[in-house]
Amino acid sequence: MYQENVTLCASSAYEQKYYLNDDFKALPDSIKEELQIMCVLYTEDVGGILTLQYEEDGTLIFHVEADEGDLLFDEVGSVLKIKELQRTKADLLEALELYYKVFFLNEDASELLGD
Repeated sequence: MYQENVTLCASSAYEQKYYLNDDFKALPDSIKEELQIMCVLYTEDVGGILTLQYEEDGTLIFHVEADEGDLLFDEVGSVLKIKELQRTKADLLEALELYYKVFFLNEDASELLGD
């Protein structure tokens, strides 16, 4: 098991860069592209740094950071945007959690799917 959260991907408004963890290069290209678009659009809209991370149990979380002196970072917009993404991208996020639990935590897919 991992001791700390595992980063799936991240986007930074400060460096204007996107990062996908090499451990997830086996994901389908369409999923990787959707993650990149989602994260980059978030940081373009709200600012700061967005990181999608897996907690120890396989739950995918949105982690947001902003430089202390960043007056342009929209904290309220950040919360609203994350709630919107969790709603509109629910299928993608659930599939990514299932992928991680099966391939990284070695959980039984049939049990996770309730079969």
